[in-house]
Amino acid sequence: MATQPNVLHYINGQFVESANGAFFDNINPFTNEPINQVAEGNKEDIDAAVRAAKDAFDGGPWRTMPVEERLRYVLRIAELIERYKEEIAYLEALDTGIPISQAKKQAARAAENFRFYAEMVKTRLVGEAYHVNGQFLNYTVYKPVGVAGLITPWNTPFMLETWKVAPALATGNTVVLKPAEWSPLTANKLAEIIDEAGLPAGVFNVVHGFGETAGAALVAHPDVRLISFTGETTTGMEIIRNSAATLKKTSMELGGKSPLIVFADADMERALDAAVWGVFSLNGERCTANSRLLLEQSIYDEFVERLKQRVDQIVIGDPMNPATELGPLIHRAHWERVNRYIEIAKQEGADVYAARVPEGLEKGNFVPPTLLLGCHNRMKVAQEEIFGPVMAVMAFADEQEAIRLANDVKYGLAAYVWTNDMKRGHRVAQAIESGMAWVNSPNVRDLRIPFGGTKYSGIGREGGHYSFDFYTEVQVVHVAVGDPPIPSFGKTKPSSALSVEQK
Repeated sequence: MATQPNVLHYINGQFVESANGAFFDNINPFTNEPINQVAEGNKEDIDAAVRAAKDAFDGGPWRTMPVEERLRYVLRIAELIERYKEEIAYLEALDTGIPISQAKKQAARAAENFRFYAEMVKTRLVGEAYHVNGQFLNYTVYKPVGVAGLITPWNTPFMLETWKVAPALATGNTVVLKPAEWSPLTANKLAEIIDEAGLPAGVFNVVHGFGETAGAALVAHPDVRLISFTGETTTGMEIIRNSAATLKKTSMELGGKSPLIVFADADMERALDAAVWGVFSLNGERCTANSRLLLEQSIYDEFVERLKQRVDQIVIGDPMNPATELGPLIHRAHWERVNRYIEIAKQEGADVYAARVPEGLEKGNFVPPTLLLGCHNRMKVAQEEIFGPVMAVMAFADEQEAIRLANDVKYGLAAYVWTNDMKRGHRVAQAIESGMAWVNSPNVRDLRIPFGGTKYSGIGREGGHYSFDFYTEVQVVHVAVGDPPIPSFGKTKPSSALSVEQK
């Protein structure tokens, strides 16, 4: 039985059904029963949303209104997120299976995304000016790009939606958001919040649906000037290919297979805390998860034994229970995928150690916290992104081997290094091919620093003022402040230019 009202598109300031009236089921990962139905968008719905966004950009007040006024809207959105944070956390946990204690932290972070970009635009979106020889003034201005197409994933959807929507709106763009089809509830709540905030019609739009239809139509639309995508690597490759025909700007935050390296001199207790939290929080469904654990040989046995103890004590259960640390995976199809990788690990010779899922949870998409012990880098499970509560564990002999193992994957999103030798900490962190690295730290990120990866983990950086490079265009204006000389072509014909016949 459905437990929530049906989800509609939000286009041009109105909640509307799909043009063809189609809906699809949204499934509760804890019970595998329907939560509600969601409007299934297609090209016609994307066309309507893009048209509304373009009209709002070209002829509406959003792009041209005083910055202070636009930022008041952005701050109002932040206030409303704070007001509805408990409901947002509930919807997120219901939709995704993320434990509600963790969903609450994500909601708070989402509000901060809007406050942060209001401040960033006010204080950091500034141009440069150059005086040239007393004759010229050259200066730069940052201008919104136009219609921004934002495609977001199903893991921590609300926080990641706001991560993109906030800078896009704050810099003066209009938005068409295509959220993941497996997690539509909080995207719908964001639309309700923005509607309540009173933004002009067409500035923000949401079209629900599937990547192959709604997502592809958004990427291909000639009036969409940029695409920001967070998700799986092969999908990102396809988006880049399809964006080329209309020369869109693209930002790709893609998959990861991030190493956590523990040297023998590390604070073992803190390294254990980081290793367990970094791969088993958010149900293991996080792109920056430390899904590969590299242990110096001399501490391998001790660390693994203590790791097993931690795994056995992780609280598995109802995502609505505040005590739950690990909930169900978002969808049955994903549950099957993660379990296939565990079977592959067995076939490849890994020693699989897993906690036990408590009785009474059989309906849910539960995968217990799982260690793949005795792995090596030639194994599929050490190379491919599993995106679940599964960690491949392997040993290394020395610093050089740790770096080699860390880099011997196609991904390069995040890395974590644990050592009390800070010279080595800096050395190893910089030697790893990753967009981000943490030394003796869990995965924490200040909003001012860039986020993104290298290799197959993505292209571009968002976050902080780095988002301005993507969500704005830089225009250069040249002004003569004196009377600089201008070559006088065509005023007179010099005698030297006369033909022989004329002479």
